[in-house]
Amino acid sequence: MKIGLFPLASNLHDAFSVDGSLIDFRKSIEDQLKAKFIDINLQDFREKTCFPLIFIKTGGVEGQFKRIFKDLDNRYWLLAGKLHNALPAAMEIATFLRKNGKKAEIIHGDTEYIVRRLKVLSRVWDVKNKLPSIKLGVIGKPSDWLIASDVDCKQLKKKLGISLFDIEISELFNVMKGKVKYHHPMLGEIKNKHFTSQSIKGALKIYDGFKTLISKYNLDGITVRCFDLIERYKNTGCLGLSLLNSEGIIAGCEGDIPAAVSMILLQLLTRQPVFMANPASVDVNRNEVILAHCTLPLNMSDSFQLDTHFESGLGVGIKGHIPEGNVTIFKLAADFQTHFVSRGKILENLNAKNLCRTQVKLKLEEDVSYFLHHSLGNHHLVCNGDFYSLIKEFFSW
Repeated sequence: MKIGLFPLASNLHDAFSVDGSLIDFRKSIEDQLKAKFIDINLQDFREKTCFPLIFIKTGGVEGQFKRIFKDLDNRYWLLAGKLHNALPAAMEIATFLRKNGKKAEIIHGDTEYIVRRLKVLSRVWDVKNKLPSIKLGVIGKPSDWLIASDVDCKQLKKKLGISLFDIEISELFNVMKGKVKYHHPMLGEIKNKHFTSQSIKGALKIYDGFKTLISKYNLDGITVRCFDLIERYKNTGCLGLSLLNSEGIIAGCEGDIPAAVSMILLQLLTRQPVFMANPASVDVNRNEVILAHCTLPLNMSDSFQLDTHFESGLGVGIKGHIPEGNVTIFKLAADFQTHFVSRGKILENLNAKNLCRTQVKLKLEEDVSYFLHHSLGNHHLVCNGDFYSLIKEFFSW
C-alpha cells in the first residue's frame, strides 16, 4: 500500500514546529497501517502514483487549496489531525468542494478509525485505477437466452474503463487442435477423483484453449459461449473456467458480459475467488435463496467432486462444498451502475439431482423478493466473507 500526503500548511505557522508536533500522529497511523507515507506533489496527483491524501496540517490553508483544487483530479480525501486548527480548515474546504459539485471526505479521529478508513478508501482507489487496464475477452457471442444482458461497449469503457475484446468461437476451436501447453497444479488431484478419464482429458484440452487465447491477447479475463463446446466436443468448459478462476483469472459462463464484469469488480475489491451461479429458487418467507452452478473455483471449496455438466449430462462439472459462513452476493446491471449487493450466510450445501452441481442455500440480509421483482438478470456472484460495506463504498465514489 502506497499512500501519498500532499501537505498544506499556513505560512503563519513555524513549519519546523508544526512538523515536529505531527510526528507522533503520522507514526501511529503508519505503524497500524504497516506502511509508510510518502510526500507527493501535484504531478504525483496527476500521474496517480499512489493513493493521495490532502494533508491539512494547519488552519488558514483554504486560500491555498482554492487556487489548486482543480489540479487534484477530483480526488478529495482530507486528512486532518487534532492540532493547529486543521479540522476547521478541512471542514471549510470540504464545504467548498461540495458547493462546487465535488465529493469530499474528511479523515479525522483516533488512529484506529483513520487506519480503517484508509484501508477501505485506498482499496477503492486502487481498483478504480486498475479497471482501465482490464481487458475482458468475449469468446463467442452471449448465449441466446441472455436476452436482457446486452451491453454498450462504449458505456462500459466510459463508466468503468474496462475494454472488451471479441474473439470468434472458431478461434478457440482452432487453438484446441494444437498440443497441450498448460498444466494446472491441481492436475494430479483432478485425475485422482476417479472420474471418466476421457472426459477429464477433453475438459483439460478446453482449459488449454482458454489459456492459449488469454496469453495470445493478454487478457485479464474471459467469458465464453460455452454451450457451443457441448455441441462440438460433447464436453464443457466448466472445469476450465473453474481452474482459471482458481488462478485469479476471471472466467465467466455463457458469454454473460455483465456477470463477468461483476466478477471482475468483486474479485478486485475482495481479493477472493468468485462463484458465478444461478438463483435456482427463492423462499420469501425465510428470506433464503438457493444458488447453483457447475463452475465453482476449486480454491473456494474445502472439498470437491467431479460430475457431469447438469443440463447436458456430458463433460466435467464441479460439485464443490463451500464452507458454511458469511458471504457477499453481488450483481452489476448492464448499465454498469445499478447494482445489487447483500450480506448473506451459507446455511448448507445441497445435493438435489435436478440442479447444477454445486448448490448452496443462503440466508440474505437484503430482501430476497429482489429476485422476483427487481432482479438484474440471471447470474449472480458470490464470494466468501462480508464485503458489503466495501462494495457500497466503491459505488459511492
